[in-house]
Amino acid sequence: TLRLFDIASGYTNAVTTYDGHTNNVVSVGFQKDGKWMFSGSEDGTIKIWDLRAPGCQREYESGSSINTVALHPSQAELISGDRDGNIRVWDLGENACSAELVPDGTKAVRCVSIARDASLFAAANISGSVFVWRLNSKGAGGTKFEPMQKLQAHATYIIKCLISPDCKQLATTSSDQTIKIWDMTSNFACDKTLTGHQRWVWDAVYSADSEFLVTASSDATARLWDVSSGETIRHYTGHDKAVITVTMHDDLPPAEPQPDVEPQPAEGTTSASP
Repeated sequence: TLRLFDIASGYTNAVTTYDGHTNNVVSVGFQKDGKWMFSGSEDGTIKIWDLRAPGCQREYESGSSINTVALHPSQAELISGDRDGNIRVWDLGENACSAELVPDGTKAVRCVSIARDASLFAAANISGSVFVWRLNSKGAGGTKFEPMQKLQAHATYIIKCLISPDCKQLATTSSDQTIKIWDMTSNFACDKTLTGHQRWVWDAVYSADSEFLVTASSDATARLWDVSSGETIRHYTGHDKAVITVTMHDDLPPAEPQPDVEPQPAEGTTSASP
């Protein structure tokens, strides 16, 4: 179940509840103008929900448990990674899967990340490998993936990979309790290894200027890091159990304009006016 809350009103109950998934919901995100949102689930589906109308407007069947979903900066494609090692591109304009990648056999893809300028795409799997592609969105047929780099970033699970807002760094978090920063401008050299967490590091988010990183860990803490020095600036405590996700409210100037493709309601459904 997904629940939508209006934080501006001060009303603490859910404004809307969205049902339809039959297993854990593991990924959710909003279209940039807040007109619709997407969700990915371990039931093997990705669903699109129009925030101006009730119910699910569109569903994509992956055939395998979804671990991660990302929205392309153009707002025209969703990219998913699943438990069977598949990466699929879902073209919202064509309403179909437009590309499939299997970078490392059946090794589960844990996380995907798209550069905010749509130039690069990264995916990480449970064996500690990260794959990076150069993206080409020109021409018909949707986004094209040009293999660029493979990294054996960690010796065990990678849980999160994240391309920095300035598109110069790649951060990876792992069950080995570390975060690694990879310099994408220098042949993907490992620039920093951030240590301090005592258990798995589940999530990370960059500041808008790419100078700071916030991480979340099973050690029940979050940390704010100075990326250039590799030092912890703040250590946030207070939780009694694992912290598995984190986000940051930070101003970010818009990237270069991208064409916006808005999903249309599926046949037989109706949509309210904006």
